[in-house]
Amino acid sequence: MITYERKERVAWITIDDPARRNPLSNQTMGDLLHAIERAGEEEEVGVVVVTGAGEEAFSAGGDLAGGFVDSPLPGHKARGGLADLFRTMSTLPKPIVGRVNGAALGGGFGVAAACDITIVVDDAKLGTPEIGLGLWPMMISAVLFPLVPRKALLNMMMTGEIITGSKAVELGIATTSVPRAELDQAVDRIVDVLLSKPPVALAMGKRAFYATEDMDRDTALDSLHVGLTAVSFTDDAKEGVAAFLERRDPTWTGR
Repeated sequence: MITYERKERVAWITIDDPARRNPLSNQTMGDLLHAIERAGEEEEVGVVVVTGAGEEAFSAGGDLAGGFVDSPLPGHKARGGLADLFRTMSTLPKPIVGRVNGAALGGGFGVAAACDITIVVDDAKLGTPEIGLGLWPMMISAVLFPLVPRKALLNMMMTGEIITGSKAVELGIATTSVPRAELDQAVDRIVDVLLSKPPVALAMGKRAFYATEDMDRDTALDSLHVGLTAVSFTDDAKEGVAAFLERRDPTWTGR
């Protein structure tokens, strides 16, 4: 179950099944995808926050009680919803902040890592325990490869090691970890910072960041060269430079 709430310019998207530690069924993954798409379409939304209900879990991963291995081939297409979700998160023209309030395991770990900025509580339990179930963290590998050193990632996947929030920061999976009592304050602080930035530059910059991360160096430089010229055409760029030269605060229009 997914809940969607807009608070002023922030879309709060919650994986909402705390009694079961917010599992990711195929239906839930589809609903999460649609909620993120909705946030992208609503002009009033400047930042998206993704979190889990309750205090125990962000998401404990795939819904194994939902017949996960009962019909592997008929369920193949539906399981691809997680891949679609990851693609949409990286292409959404708005920042996504992960508020990781507890355990994030398996697919839930992948969703937390796929957020642009991930704030996690110190005592969270994070990792890829799939190996203990005779499975492997397949699709989330594509999210984790660019973030985690190769040996550390393979060790985590092969052993099912569970790590803490602070270890996730050390490995590059999370942006910052905080004591549980400071989680909401930390999320509010980064949301306010993001809302103060020019939305068109955030959108173009995020798109360029993800589009070029797998390119060879020369191809990336050529693409980013074009990107710099494109962002220079925006009204916000003109306003930002003018405000700097005139020593005043800029007024962003998102154009």
